[in-house]
Amino acid sequence: MKTINNYSEFLKYLNEVKNNEHKPTLLLHSCCGPCSSHVMCLLDEYFDITIFYYNPNIFPHEEFIKRLNEQKKIIERMNLNIKVESIDDDYSVYLENVKGLENLGERSIRCYKCYEFRLKKTYEYAKEHNFDFFSTTLSISPYKNSDWINEIGVNNQDEKCQFLYSNFKKGEGYKHSIELSKKYDIYRQEYCGCEFSLNEKNAHDE
Repeated sequence: MKTINNYSEFLKYLNEVKNNEHKPTLLLHSCCGPCSSHVMCLLDEYFDITIFYYNPNIFPHEEFIKRLNEQKKIIERMNLNIKVESIDDDYSVYLENVKGLENLGERSIRCYKCYEFRLKKTYEYAKEHNFDFFSTTLSISPYKNSDWINEIGVNNQDEKCQFLYSNFKKGEGYKHSIELSKKYDIYRQEYCGCEFSLNEKNAHDE
C-alpha cells in the first residue's frame, strides 16, 4: 500500500494511476459543491468518481439540503458523469461526536473530531461498496488542516480500500474553486457548516 507524504508525490502518483488499464473507483466525500468543483476537475481524468455527501454537521437542515442541491447542480453544469450518494443523518450525530468540545473555536480539536467521524463513515461506505479509494474535498479550504485530514484518512484505510492523499488547496485549487463557482453560478456558503461556526461568523459580523 503506497503512502503519499506530499503534493508532489501525489501528482506523480496520478500519472501512475493514469497508466492503469481501467480507472480505479473513488468515493469522494464532499462538504459542498464549490469545494468539490476543482477536485472533480483534477481527478475526473484518473478516477471513476462518486461523490459522497455525508455532512450531518451542517446546521440548520435547510442549509444541508441547499448545499446538497448545489452539489448536484455543479456536476450537471460541468457536464460530468459523476453520481452523488447522500446520507441524511440527524444533526445529533454530529453533536455526539463533538460532545464536550462545543465551546472550542474553529481549527480546534472539535474540527478534528468533525473530520474524523465523516471520513470514517466515508471509508466504511467505500469498503462496503467495493471502492478502490476514498478521499475528501475538505482540504481545499485554507481553513482546514490538511495534515489532520491525511492522518485520519491513512488511519482508516486498508489494502482493499486506500485513502487518496488530500491537499487540494495546492496548485491554486482554492482559487480555481472560486472561479468555477462564479462561472457556474453556484452558491458559496459563508460559514463552515455547524452552528458553532455560524455563531462565530455572526459574532464577527456584528
